[in-house]
Amino acid sequence: MAYTGGYDWDEHNRQTALRGNQILERTSQSVVNSQQIAIETEQVGTGVMNELSEQRESLLRSRNRLQNMDEGLSKSQRIIRAMGRHVFYNKIILILIILLEIGILGGLVYLKFFRK
Repeated sequence: MAYTGGYDWDEHNRQTALRGNQILERTSQSVVNSQQIAIETEQVGTGVMNELSEQRESLLRSRNRLQNMDEGLSKSQRIIRAMGRHVFYNKIILILIILLEIGILGGLVYLKFFRK
């Protein structure tokens, strides 16, 4: 009677199944792409972590060298201050010796020329 035929119905189901299959394939491809991006991101992250680790080690070595240089500078400053004090004391001693020689020379001149 009102049989319109199974052909249209089967064709509709087949088209729906094909669209569903295409959607499933696109979804699968999207998952594969997402997995590939995740793997690449993980590789980049690992590379960045390794580089940061190397930079950290380099910074630690630099900090240690700076600390050693700071200690060396402190020692050098102490030595220079000590040398400055020794130079100052030597100048004072030299001035006292010169004054003593001037006094002796003055005494000799007095004795030689004024005490007759």
